[in-house]
Amino acid sequence: MSDYTRIEKAMTYMSGHVSSQPTLEDVAAHVHLSPFHFHRVFCKWAGTTPKRFLQALTLERSKRMLKGESSLMDVSLSMGLSGGSRLYDHFVKLEAVTPGEYKNEGQGVTIQYGVNETPFGKIFVAITPRGVCRIEFLGSRAVDEILTDLCKDWPKAALVSNENATNYVANVLFSRLKDGQSNPLSLHVMGTNFQVAVWRALLRIPPGKLASYSQIANVLDCPGASRAVGNAVGANPVAMLIPCHRVIQKSGALGRYRWGSAKKEMLQAWELLCEKPIEV
Repeated sequence: MSDYTRIEKAMTYMSGHVSSQPTLEDVAAHVHLSPFHFHRVFCKWAGTTPKRFLQALTLERSKRMLKGESSLMDVSLSMGLSGGSRLYDHFVKLEAVTPGEYKNEGQGVTIQYGVNETPFGKIFVAITPRGVCRIEFLGSRAVDEILTDLCKDWPKAALVSNENATNYVANVLFSRLKDGQSNPLSLHVMGTNFQVAVWRALLRIPPGKLASYSQIANVLDCPGASRAVGNAVGANPVAMLIPCHRVIQKSGALGRYRWGSAKKEMLQAWELLCEKPIEV
């Protein structure tokens, strides 16, 4: 079992047992490590301590983050916040596929893909010369299934396996979240005008913050379109880089997530810690 796999398994265990507040010894035993070794491995790969991660899971984050956030969302989604190096839309540049590119169905485009490890499990990454076009967590879907979907979007593109190229994406993403770096990444995505508008809005939700579907609909001047916003969020082709995990229900409930509510909660907690560490 790799260290990344152990960290994912530990985070999933803590997420599922928050109510019982598992001890360091409990979690370490779950991943078959001594408490000392587990603590050291977790800190190295997750960028925080197990205790702090459990604290973040325990907090009533939804209530605290959504309270008074309507005005913040209006500002951040329309203008951006001060301190732009911390804003996602300054880090990720989104380019939509042009009508001409869509018509050509990817002809002449080479897409490199690979499976890379992260603290949240293995991810499938695909990149075109213009940017990242697909990121998915590996779960119930096999790589062949993801490749089949990719071929439907880009039927005339050449697909080439190259994990060295795609590993760069995972490294930049996680180093930025842990260290506050701002190495730029570009996205090259395919979607309707409304979907792209929603994805651009998601990019303006800062790490450690949450927004509701209705807040995003209001910012897009479509106050009655919460369901349509939810569908666009669910169609996000680039997990984590387009942060659909930062969108929750107005009630504060997590809402749906393609890779499971536990994964969504883990990402939210981890980003909160990276943005503003919780004092022990």
